[in-house]
Amino acid sequence: MKTITTPIIPVTPTYAKVEAPHELHLEAICVFAAIGFFLDTDTYWKDEVVLRPGCQYTISDDGYLLESIPWFEWHYTPDKTRDFDATLHEFTTLFESIIEEQTVGKKVILPLSGGLDSRTQAVALQHLKASVNSYSYDFQGGYKETQIAKAIAKVCDFDFTAYSIPNGYLWDVIDDLATLNRCESDFTAPRQMAIVDEFDTMGEVFSLGHWGDVLFDDMGVRDDLPLKEQVNVLHKKLIKKGGRDLAVQLWTHWNLEGDFDSYFESRISTLLSAIDIPNSANARIRAFKSLFWAPRWTSVNLAVFASKHPVTLPYYDQRMCEFICTVPEAFLANRELQIAYIKKRAPKLAKITWQEQRPFNLYTYPKNKIPYNLPYRITNKMERVFQEILGKKYVERNWELQFLGVSNEKKLYDCLSHKNFSDFISKDIVDDAYYGLQTKTPLIYAHQVNMLLVLAQFKRFKNE
Repeated sequence: MKTITTPIIPVTPTYAKVEAPHELHLEAICVFAAIGFFLDTDTYWKDEVVLRPGCQYTISDDGYLLESIPWFEWHYTPDKTRDFDATLHEFTTLFESIIEEQTVGKKVILPLSGGLDSRTQAVALQHLKASVNSYSYDFQGGYKETQIAKAIAKVCDFDFTAYSIPNGYLWDVIDDLATLNRCESDFTAPRQMAIVDEFDTMGEVFSLGHWGDVLFDDMGVRDDLPLKEQVNVLHKKLIKKGGRDLAVQLWTHWNLEGDFDSYFESRISTLLSAIDIPNSANARIRAFKSLFWAPRWTSVNLAVFASKHPVTLPYYDQRMCEFICTVPEAFLANRELQIAYIKKRAPKLAKITWQEQRPFNLYTYPKNKIPYNLPYRITNKMERVFQEILGKKYVERNWELQFLGVSNEKKLYDCLSHKNFSDFISKDIVDDAYYGLQTKTPLIYAHQVNMLLVLAQFKRFKNE
């Protein structure tokens, strides 16, 4: 026997066997199709599970799960003795200590975006005088996110490289990506796969900002929201556009008992109810996402980075998770702690555009409302219209570059039409999504095609 202790937020999944038939877990696959990741301990198979976060497990010599005991449970115990300034000081000390421990003496690879999480890391790394090689990417024909990242890198005096995600790269790397993420995520979300070979010579360790936006913000609900309404909120957050329709089609196609909606709602309600945080709906929803969303969605594609260099994630650190449980929601709401940290440590970085609030920065973003933002909104709209007139589509999402266009459509259909897959999922379901993507409302079908492509790759690999 062996003992396995899982982190609060695991970077990589740990699998174990359970006593059950070795057959596909079709209900779990329907949920996967609806939300884009496997829920809780689910996998493709009934006799295989992923170990939950924050638990100590006993595993038999032949890989079977024998016993589990939680060692950490998310809670909401705000420290009312700390005011905002004291909380900011504690965050500053903790965050910079974690960053230093994770990167000291190494050439750091820092992906930069136009948001706050990587900017917060940039502040810490600059303060610590770390050796940093930074990079960013945007989409061909899309918003130039690299301009913001380049400005951040310049202020910090980091080496910087800008990349543009090209049209159709997916088809050259899809097999490698399916191996790396085990077909447990779609293939267009991890756009880092487009430049994966560039990572070889960039540095020694990644510092990744994943999950900061969840830990350091509220969930947009009243703290006294009843449990049933919390379930409704999560239902809306989890189900992707077109995801429910695909799940219902698969449920019917496979003749599963009951109905998808009842099954899914029951699963969500059971998991959420088990989180013992009665005093804050925001904290409970954050805990749910950290338990089930982070390890089964966010962490899945960290394998792309880890295939090249070790990865470090300051927001995943046990001490950071424990700290968050003690911070009053009022200090987390609207990214206040991160914003205050950046303003205090690096005012010049705070003056650079915040992508989510563009064209405003961390000092001026409260003005992102009418009438102050009208000039930018009008100009931005005119630029998009002009681009459309010239026949250049404005690209906002990676699937637009990988799925649309004659060459991409042919390669996509080839992947979706092999015999092993048509024996598994009805050709009518596949064709409905594939041809729907070519219509004037592709957003409705993009997620469906994404998930069907993953299932097609899984089925192909399973039969090889």
